[in-house]
Amino acid sequence: MTALAVTGHMDLTEESVPAVRAALDGLLARYRDSGPGKTLVGISCIARGADSLFAEAVLAVGGRLVVVVPSRDYRRSTVEPDDAPLFDRLAAAADEVVVLPRERADRQAYEAANALLLARADRLVAVWNGEPPSGRGGGTADLVLAAREAGIPVDVVWPAGAARRADSR
Repeated sequence: MTALAVTGHMDLTEESVPAVRAALDGLLARYRDSGPGKTLVGISCIARGADSLFAEAVLAVGGRLVVVVPSRDYRRSTVEPDDAPLFDRLAAAADEVVVLPRERADRQAYEAANALLLARADRLVAVWNGEPPSGRGGGTADLVLAAREAGIPVDVVWPAGAARRADSR
């Protein structure tokens, strides 16, 4: 079994989505035919953007999906109405949904979710533009650095043409 966790930017431009998805498909194709008993497990918080794209790609190659929900109120308080149908579909398709025992979706909840992603991962897939941490904690760069410090291999996915929305940084 290979367990891949994901971290990545939520604010990908619409034009970036096809290139990022294709890059994820290419990366995950390596694990598609991993033989008997060699199941791919994708671990994701299924937030909009990179997390959801990764989760869809895992399911497309026949992998098992594990969803980590940072808090009890995450779906209600954080998932935007436009993103709710995809969130619900991915949660329903998951083999396992882990809801962390935190009441509120806050920085501590996201950090706890990130810690669980790393605890369960053999590798980390980072849909990441390579920029350093913002200083707020719990972001993509923070998780990449934590994975590297823990000796967890990181596969960075940032295809040519990928970009973040300028209004969301």
